[in-house]
Amino acid sequence: MDNSYIIAIDFGTAYSGYAFSLTKREAETEPRLKYWGQQVSLRTPKTPTCILFDEHGKFLSFGYEAQSACFRTRGDEARKKFFFECFKMSLYGKVINSDVTIEAANGRSMKALKVFTEALRYLKEDALKCISENAGGKQFIASDFTWVVTVPAIWDPSAKQFMREAATQAGIVTTGKEDRLVIALEPEAASVWCKKLPADGYKTENNSRVTFEQASGTQYIVVDCGGGTIDITVHEVLEGGALKELHKASGNDFGGQTVDNKFKEFLREIFSDSLWDEYEKEHPGELQKMMYDISVLKENDDDVEISCPYNLGEMAKEKQKMEKFFESLRGVSWNQGAIKISKEKVRSFFAESLNGITKSLREILKKGFTIKYILLLGGYAQSLILRQHITNQFGDQCKVLCPSHPQEAIMKGAVMFGRNPALVASRISAFTYGVSLSHRFDASKHRADKRYTNKEGEWCDAIFCVLVKENEEVGWDKTSEHSFTPVERDQTAVTFAFYRTERKIQGLMYVDEWGVEKIGSIILESPDTARGMNREIKLQIKFGATEMTATAIDVDSGSTVKIDLDFMAKSIKSFRNNVWQK
Repeated sequence: MDNSYIIAIDFGTAYSGYAFSLTKREAETEPRLKYWGQQVSLRTPKTPTCILFDEHGKFLSFGYEAQSACFRTRGDEARKKFFFECFKMSLYGKVINSDVTIEAANGRSMKALKVFTEALRYLKEDALKCISENAGGKQFIASDFTWVVTVPAIWDPSAKQFMREAATQAGIVTTGKEDRLVIALEPEAASVWCKKLPADGYKTENNSRVTFEQASGTQYIVVDCGGGTIDITVHEVLEGGALKELHKASGNDFGGQTVDNKFKEFLREIFSDSLWDEYEKEHPGELQKMMYDISVLKENDDDVEISCPYNLGEMAKEKQKMEKFFESLRGVSWNQGAIKISKEKVRSFFAESLNGITKSLREILKKGFTIKYILLLGGYAQSLILRQHITNQFGDQCKVLCPSHPQEAIMKGAVMFGRNPALVASRISAFTYGVSLSHRFDASKHRADKRYTNKEGEWCDAIFCVLVKENEEVGWDKTSEHSFTPVERDQTAVTFAFYRTERKIQGLMYVDEWGVEKIGSIILESPDTARGMNREIKLQIKFGATEMTATAIDVDSGSTVKIDLDFMAKSIKSFRNNVWQK
C-alpha cells in the first residue's frame, strides 16, 4: 500500500476541512486541499463545523449546507431539528466517556459520540468522493489511506481517545487496522508545515521582510489560535530538521469564540434580556446567520456595521423606536438599518482573549528558553487585532510571524506528519504517570490502613510507582520497560491501574493522595502459574507518541498483549493491586 495516500482531517471548533496526498511529492511538500462554499458563492479551505439532524436524530447535512438550512428554518421547524455548532468545545477540559451528551440549539441533547461520528463520517465520504474526482474517476475506499485526525495538544487523553472511537464508528478505520489512523496534535502539525514554507510565505504587521530561519538550535513558539482553544507548544529544530518539544503543551479556552460571545453579550445589552431571549427562541436560524457575519467581520481592525436581521428589527420596533435602544450606550449607533459598532468598542471585545493569550506566552518566555520566533496560526490568527496585539507585546523580544494562509497550516502539516511521525522527535510529558503496586508491608514506612494479608504474607496496597515524570523528555518512538511479579503464586490475571499527577513527587507515596488522578486500567491473563511468584510480567509503555499505548508481556507463557490505555471508562473501579516489584 502506498504510504503517500494520506487524508488529514482538521476538525476545528469553528471550521473543519481536510487535505490529502496521492504522491510522495504531495505528502512531503504540497498536500492538496478541498475548497468549500460553492453553494454560498464562497471558496474557502474549511467549512463551518456545524451539523444538522432531523427531529428523529437522523443526519441531514454538515458545514455550509447545514448552516444554510438552519438559516432558512423558522419557528416550530427550527425547534424540532437538532443543530450543533462549535461542538468540539464540549470535549475541552473534561474527562470524557462515550455517554457524554451535548445540547443542540433547540435545547435538546444528543450523545456527543453520535454527533462527532456523523460529522467524521460525512468528512470521510466527502474526501473519498473529492479524491476520486481529482484522480480521473478512480474509486477509493477508506482502507486505501492513512488517515490523520487533528486534536488540540492540551486536550485530556480521554478526549483524544474519544476522537479515535468516533473515527472508528465513522468507518475511517476498522478493527485490526487501528494503526491506519494517526492522531496529530494541532500545533505540532502547524509547526511541521511552517518549516516547509518559503521565506515569502509569512506576513508581518510592519510589512518588513522577515524570514523564518530553521538552523539547528532555533527555538520558537507555535500559537494555534483556533475558534475554541489557544494551543501553545515550544519547539527546537534539531540537526537534520526534526523537531524537539521544549515545554509541555499549554494554552486556554480564549479562542475566537470568546470574541464572538462578547459581540453577542453586547447585542443582548442593546436590546434587553427579555427581547433577546425571545429572539433566540423564535428565530435561531436568523441569529446563526448574524453571528456568522460577525465572525467574518472581526478579522479587520475597523468600525463594524452589522445589518439588523428583519425579525430582530420587527420585534424591537414593537417595544420602542430603534434609535431609543442605542441612546444610552457608548460605541454603538443605529445607522439606516444597520448596527454600527466603533473600532474601539470592537477592540474591547478582544480584551479577555488577548489577555489570556498574553499571560500564557509570558509564562513560557520567562522559562529561560532562547525563543527567536512566535508563529501565529489557525483561523483566529486571521484577525488583524490579534496579530497587532501579539506583535506589540512581544515584538521587541522575538519576531512574530503568521503564514499567509494560517487556516491551512494544520491540515497540510498533518498530511506530512501522517507520512512521517518522526518529524516530531520528542515531547515533554505533561504529567507524572505511574502505576499502583503492592509492596511488602513495612510498619516503619507504610500506613497501617494500607496493610492487607494474603497467603504469601503481609502487603502494603496502592503504592504509587513512577513510570515517567512531569516535564521529562520522551522520544516519540521510545519504549519505557518495567518488570513486575504477581503477589500470589496461583493468580491467573494481573491488573495494572494507571494514575497521573501534576504535583511534585517528592514525598508522594500512595495513589489515593491529593492531586493524584486515576486514568485507566488494563488486565493481562497469566495462565501459566508453574513458577508461582517468580513469574515475570513486563510492562512496556510509549509515552512520547500522540497517544499512550502499553504492551504487557507474560514472559513465562510467551503471550503478548498490546493495550490501548482506556481513558474513557465510565467509572474506574477500585481494586486491590496484585503486582509488585522485587
